[in-house]
Amino acid sequence: MMPYLIPAIAAVAIASFLISPRVRSIDGFFRGTDDAGNAPGLLTLALSQVTTWIFARSLMNAAILGFYYGISGALAYAAYYLSFLTGGLIVDRIRFRHGAASVQDYLSGHYGAMGRWAYNVVVGVRLLSEVFANLLVIGIIFGAAGTTGYTFAVIGVAVLTLGYSMIGGLRAALRTDVLQTAVLYAGLAVLLILTVMRPEFDLGAVIASSPDATGPGWVLLAVAFLQIWSYPLHDPVMMDRGFLADRETTRKSFLHAAWISIVGILIFGLIGVYAGLNKGEGEAMVAALTRLLGEPAMVLFNLALVVSAVSTLDSTFASASKLVVADMRLMAPSVRNGRIAMAGFLLGGLAFLFLGNKDLFAAVAVSGTASMFLAPVVFFNILGGRQVRPWAFGFAFALAIAGGALYMLEAGGHVQLIEPLTGVAHKYSKLLVICIAVLVGSCGAFALATARAGHRPAAA
Repeated sequence: MMPYLIPAIAAVAIASFLISPRVRSIDGFFRGTDDAGNAPGLLTLALSQVTTWIFARSLMNAAILGFYYGISGALAYAAYYLSFLTGGLIVDRIRFRHGAASVQDYLSGHYGAMGRWAYNVVVGVRLLSEVFANLLVIGIIFGAAGTTGYTFAVIGVAVLTLGYSMIGGLRAALRTDVLQTAVLYAGLAVLLILTVMRPEFDLGAVIASSPDATGPGWVLLAVAFLQIWSYPLHDPVMMDRGFLADRETTRKSFLHAAWISIVGILIFGLIGVYAGLNKGEGEAMVAALTRLLGEPAMVLFNLALVVSAVSTLDSTFASASKLVVADMRLMAPSVRNGRIAMAGFLLGGLAFLFLGNKDLFAAVAVSGTASMFLAPVVFFNILGGRQVRPWAFGFAFALAIAGGALYMLEAGGHVQLIEPLTGVAHKYSKLLVICIAVLVGSCGAFALATARAGHRPAAA
């Protein structure tokens, strides 16, 4: 498999370098404008949204959830991509109703330095997790953790992606995303055809693969519906793309990104369900797929993972540089400092990778839970147009961070608090309990703070 996979990856990497423009202007590097100062068009923006949110870990997670929990697992992960719809609504209100130039500016206007820094801390950790989680998938493809193949693959892909990201910043990410999306979806289409043409593929069995209405996949679907209100707001890659183009282009890009992404995730989830229905005793997902589809199909499977990882990494580096230089203002605004910030986030992501937690879904779940302090901000401030006393924001932030930490400790088996109190044992059921508690607690605090602070009419 490797003799075919490595040249394919090299071809994508070389093409990405060749089409990456060398950007010298601050607007080009941080805002993705071309030499004439024009914002990206609808096709570029929509496809960039898609490929930067279909991470390597997303594809792998969708397949794994389908493999273990059937169609409900695939649907649960696909539901997270409804975040494009809620995210588009959030961006539209922040930009065009409230007149803010960024999420940080909006939060500063309501909650001062506390709002800006709480948000920056969460999105900074989010960006670091994107680096390590996508590089982790790359490493797994080429070998077990710690092996030579694993280490060289991680470092090689990281350096190549950082190289062309440093050349063109966000403009390079936007341009390469179009190519990478085309490659990714061509591979997904072939994989889907190969899967449904197999004699043992049974669509009825796939649809009926989650018969237990209380099963983990359906529970996770409920979690997704709770988290999609706050999840997009804490993702700087999505939010950054919401502040580039005009209102109509931005609205359409989020709408099209939603359905295109959901289709892609469901394809990988369906492949995972197929493998789970036809696996042998004790057989892992990759082994089952290799046996069922053959090595040529697995080359496409792994190529899709690598391309999605690269497309996410370049956008992560672009957003990281903007966060450090333009949003946090830790360095003077310059292209050079943007490149330094990119390199710093790569080093931080590698440290997470070689020293941190390697549970792929835990990173998503913890991130999604920690971001839920932003849900009442969406409901009360962004959509409701209300003023809320800062103590409620601080309370919601602390509660969400505590919820994310509790889930990590529960999932890792370090503590057992939720089962004795509620009777639920599965980690996704525990996650649902935590999310409900965080959402109810934080929204309750905002309601109390709003009652005291009064109502501020929303701008037209």
